[in-house]
Parts: sequence; structure tokens; C-alpha cells
Amino acid sequence: MAPPRILLCGDVLGRLNQLFKRVNSVNKSAGPFDALFCVGQFFSDEPDRPDELMDYIEGRAQIPLPTYFIGDYGVGAAKVLSAVWKNSASQGFKMDGFKVCDNLFWLKGSGKCTLFGLSVAYLSGRQLSSGQQFGTYSQDDIEALRAFAEEPGIVDFGVTNRAAASDIPAGISDSSGSDSTVSQLVAEIKPRYHIAGTKGIFYAREPYSNVDAMHVTRFLGLASVGNKEKQKFLHALSPAPSSSMSAAEISAKPPNTTLSPYTLADQTDYPKEDTKRGSDNVLDSQYWRYDVSNKRQKHGSGDGNKVCFKFISSGTCPRGEKCNFQHDVDAREQFLRGVCLDFIIKGKCEKGPECSFKHSLQDEGESYSHKRPGSGNSNANRSKECWFCLSSPNVETHLVASIGENFYCALAKGPLVQDHILIIPVEHLPNTLSLPEDSELELGKFQNSVKMYYKNQGKEAVFFEWISKRGTHANLQAVPVPSSKVAVLKNIFNLAAEKLGFEFVTKKFNNNSEGRKWLRAQFDKNLSCFYVELPEGSVLLHLVEENENFPAQFGREVLAGLLNMADRADWRNCTIGKEEEKKLVENFKKGFEVFDPTQ
Repeated sequence: MAPPRILLCGDVLGRLNQLFKRVNSVNKSAGPFDALFCVGQFFSDEPDRPDELMDYIEGRAQIPLPTYFIGDYGVGAAKVLSAVWKNSASQGFKMDGFKVCDNLFWLKGSGKCTLFGLSVAYLSGRQLSSGQQFGTYSQDDIEALRAFAEEPGIVDFGVTNRAAASDIPAGISDSSGSDSTVSQLVAEIKPRYHIAGTKGIFYAREPYSNVDAMHVTRFLGLASVGNKEKQKFLHALSPAPSSSMSAAEISAKPPNTTLSPYTLADQTDYPKEDTKRGSDNVLDSQYWRYDVSNKRQKHGSGDGNKVCFKFISSGTCPRGEKCNFQHDVDAREQFLRGVCLDFIIKGKCEKGPECSFKHSLQDEGESYSHKRPGSGNSNANRSKECWFCLSSPNVETHLVASIGENFYCALAKGPLVQDHILIIPVEHLPNTLSLPEDSELELGKFQNSVKMYYKNQGKEAVFFEWISKRGTHANLQAVPVPSSKVAVLKNIFNLAAEKLGFEFVTKKFNNNSEGRKWLRAQFDKNLSCFYVELPEGSVLLHLVEENENFPAQFGREVLAGLLNMADRADWRNCTIGKEEEKKLVENFKKGFEVFDPTQ
């Protein structure tokens, strides 16, 4: 697949007609391009200038390609963006752009998303203390972006309104065009490309190496549209997404690569003790810190009055036990049930009744761990929000390959390898180890069928399940591995366990049913656990202690290492388009049909 073709633009300043005339010309002569990113001030700075944007909003003119902007300030910005913000279709925890009109999207605040295969992190607006709703970013935005940046993978585009001070060339005044916050964020996030505006000039800096990262960063500063000096305001790039690049390609350094401009800058701008990554007061600023002491009881270690945004939004936190904020499992559960993230963390939501998410704690006052899975209205409510319940509006039915009475089989979202599948209970159940006998029999048939299907391709099946004691809907993962790798599987899992500081309980069985009978006997519903069933009959089990930090993606990460595809350890780096998913499912169904226990 060809890399995306992207146009980049500096401060638009409301000159949309001039911008899109130039974009149309470039698109015809050198296109087609996939998208346009506008950095710097998007709205006009002249009160008497005609409002060209309304022609596009009201349909009198068309925007030629998907356009994303971050400089949400200037004349008329509040009026336009207030209407967008109130639009019920634009509400929720959305980071890939609020739609202003056809082909125009507003990147508000801060966020990290994937656009056209590229990982994009952005910080919108200017840092001001005036409390404006639009055109500024807050400390919350900064800390959220830092938390998102801790996620696996390399950021391809870092898009900011202003440049970092160290990116501005010598001889150019630095009175208003740079932002010290951007300097800190870019040093931490380390994007492959950093694009900024608001300096009125075009400047492409030499690539520089990053501290603690193998890739280089290229900075690009863009002039404003229609500037009198005729400086370049439109620039084209066609970068391959880092998720599709080899390690050698990512680590390649051009001959003109310089040292990181932040190596000395950080030591100059901040006291030495504040720049260490291990310092609590610096790392603490990477997580949202709202006082929720009066909302509900917390679990685990950390500051009793503050919750970790990273844990709530993703279910994991890279700081683990070192995090100074609550890993609040109840808050995480509320998030999964569709409760507004702002409401969970802040106790309020500025969108109010216009927000499409829930503004009340579901089943407030009752601990989820005390509820019987599958009971009454609780199960019905969960099913409506669940990704795996076939009755849920959120389920992606095109991934389903086979449906039995108690289980169904589906392609994994963001599969590690081809034919990576999930075996999922039809009923909303938290694990596959507490099933009635007839369900267990059907599960065994599915597993045996998958084994035969993989073996027919010269591969063997590895089954694993992560069971959280507060889990929602169970899924048993099945990954095919080459037969030549089977002999080292047990050693690889044991080595990974040793690195995390625990030891598997291991048993070997003559058949699958004996192994699962043993697992059911060992299972403790009050503890989370992870187990893996290996092709040669061994079952590895680990019961996770209350305060133990265990990675939810452990099984996938180990197999990714075994198969020399560490870049695919995170499923979010492996997502593909719906049409491609459909093709993979159809291919699997054709090959699996002769083994399918439901046929």
C-alpha cells in the first residue's frame, strides 16, 4: 500500500479561498493528496475581513479534500466553534476531529489519533490563563497528551500551533512564535515530524536524533497564507507510517542529522532534579489529577484523592505501582459502560445534557465485584455497551466467522497474524472457566476444530486468556504459530514471566479437557489470572495478586516477540480497514468450513 500523501499549511488567517485555490492547483498538478493539515491561527485576525468560512459551511463552496485545523482562535472563531460544540453528533470522547462542515475537521485541545495510517498527536491553540473555551489549551490538555504519548508506538506527526524555541532559526525574533510547553512535549513525545506555524516564515530544520529513541525528528515551520514576503505556506509530504516500517528504516539517520536540541535546553531551563524521568514530581504531571475524594471508594495504592487518567482510558498504566494516582477499577468499569470520561474524572461535564455519554454512575453505590455476572438488568445494561455481545449495537458483526449455541468465533480486531481469532461466549460472561458443562463441551469442540485448521496449514494453536476479576465479556484468544517454534514456546513464556517477577504454575496433560478441568479447579473468582494452553499439552497458569501490576496484553506481547514482530504487540498498531477485515474473515471461513463444529 502506498504511503499517504499529505499537504501541510501554516496560519490560514481566514484566507480560505486563497488557500483552497492553491490546494486545488497543487492537487491537479502533483496529486491526488489524501488530506490537508493546517497549523497556526486558522481564523482571521482582521475584524473587517469577509467571513469566507461561512460559504463552505453553508454549502456555497466546497473544500477539495479532508482538512484538519488546530489554531481555533481569531475573529469569528467562538461563533462557529460554539455551534460545532453544541452539535449532538460531535459529542463524546472524540480525538480524530469534530466536523465543522464537509471535509473540514477541528482538532480541539489535545489528542492522539490515527489518520490515513499515520499516528498524529496534536496540541491546539495557545496557552493562556484567561479561561477561554476556544483558542487555548489547558494544563489538562498537556497532561492528557503526555499520558497518550506513553502508549506503545511511534508518533508520526506532532502538530502544534507554535514552534519550540529550539526549532526557531538563528536571527529570527522569538517574541511570540515559540512555546516552552511545546518544547517539553516534543522532547517527550519525539514525533518523526513536528509541524508548526505562527512564526510567519518557512523553515525546515535539519533532522535531529532523539534521546532514548532510535528515530530522528524533522521540524517544519510554515508561513501564513498570502504572506507579503511570499514565504512558502504549503508543503507536501508522503511519509510511510511508522507502523509499516522495519526497524532499519525507522532508525535510518541522514548524513545531516544533528544532536537533539533538547539535551542541553532541558538542563538550562529546569533544575536538574526536575528533568529526571524517575522523578515523581515530573512524571506526576503526565497524568490527570482531579480531586475525586467525595465521589467513591478507591482501590489500590496511590494518592487517595486523585485518579490516573491513563488507567481509566486504557486499562493499563506504564508507571504501574510507581504511579502516584489511583488506578481506580470502578472508574474504569464506568468508562467501559459508557459513562462520560469528563464526568468520571472531574465530576462534571461542560457539554451538559448535549453530551451523548452518560452523566451518572451506573448502579451507583454498589460494587461491581459484588454483582453476579449475567444477573438481571445489570447484564442487559452491560450488553448494550459491550463490544462482544451479539445483541449490542457496538459489535462488529462482519468479524464473526462462526456461531454456535454457547460460543461464537470471530477474527481478532487488529490481529497479530493472519487467522488470529477469538472464541467468545454468546452470553455476557466474564471468563471461560466458570461455564456450565454443556458450554465447556462446545468450547472444547471449537478448540479442537481450530487446532485441526491450523495444523492443516503447518501451524499449531496457542490459546490464552486474560481474566480480570472485574472483567466484562470473556474472550479466549487463538494464535497460530509455525510448528518449528513450538519447542521453545514454554521457555519463552517462562522467561517473560521471570522478567515480570513471577513464576507460572505449570502442568502437562494428555488432552485438552483434562487441562481445562485443572484450570477450573485452580480458578479463584476473587483474583485476576492469566493462562496459556500450549500445543504440546502444557498449561501455564498465573493467579495475579491484588496489588500486582500485570499487563493485560501479556500473551500477545510474548508471541509477538517469539514471531519477531514486536511492532505488532499492540493491537492498535495493527488495525486495518473494514473491507480488508471482511476479506480476512471470508478467507478464514472458507478454510475453516470443513472443520467448523457448527456445520
